[in-house]
Amino acid sequence: MNDAELAEWIAGSLKDYIADRILSGEGAELAEATAMESFALLFPDGKPTAGHIAQKAAGEDGETVGHVWIGPQSGGDGKAWWVWDIAVLPEHRGHGYGRKLMELAEAKAAANGARSMGLHVFGFNTVARNLYESLGYAPTSIRMSKQLNASPSDIV
Repeated sequence: MNDAELAEWIAGSLKDYIADRILSGEGAELAEATAMESFALLFPDGKPTAGHIAQKAAGEDGETVGHVWIGPQSGGDGKAWWVWDIAVLPEHRGHGYGRKLMELAEAKAAANGARSMGLHVFGFNTVARNLYESLGYAPTSIRMSKQLNASPSDIV
């Protein structure tokens, strides 16, 4: 991506990440603060951290269909890599681009010395979860929550 494309992608990815955190049950203020902190750390000066790869993906006609961002896991030894973000534009979903992007990400990570690839997926994203499982990814931890409707006066 050139600088303008990268800046546009960072802004869009940040917005989507905040929305996903809110959709998963996090408060808006915390979601925004956490996302902003993460992006500031991983994109100092608007550029990916050393060793990270942010790449747009094009379809057969050359039109952008999505993007992927991969890099070493934070605090790791460089052999464990992470899919920091992956998305297929809504109008291009259901055509196998997500699978192709994941395969591209795995190949690029392996070419850069990775021996494993991890990722996070929000629980509500069943389409992505099914894709990752079909590619051989398995849960390593599961975080769960439940909305409670009781008021303090109901507990007494």
